[in-house]
Amino acid sequence: MKLNAKAFGLTCGLIWGFGLFLITWWIIAFDGATGELAFIGRVYRGYSITPWGSFAGLIWGLVDGFIGGFIFAWLYNLIAGKLSAGTARSESGESTA
Repeated sequence: MKLNAKAFGLTCGLIWGFGLFLITWWIIAFDGATGELAFIGRVYRGYSITPWGSFAGLIWGLVDGFIGGFIFAWLYNLIAGKLSAGTARSESGESTA
């Protein structure tokens, strides 16, 4: 089964971006906006535990999640294609060596 790399990337981007956005607002709701540079803020420029930082995290998460999901789906399709080709050859009696 092949994965649609663009759709998988978009899904990963949406989940990661909105997940980071919602977690940031969760922290703001219970601990208040600290403005501290969180660990992920070292990777995502502009991200902090603030309302504006949540939007920076949303944008970075959408982009980063899309790229990561796209690469994952592309590698999955590449490996699955090679494995299914090897299985098809072995079932037909051809040598795989």
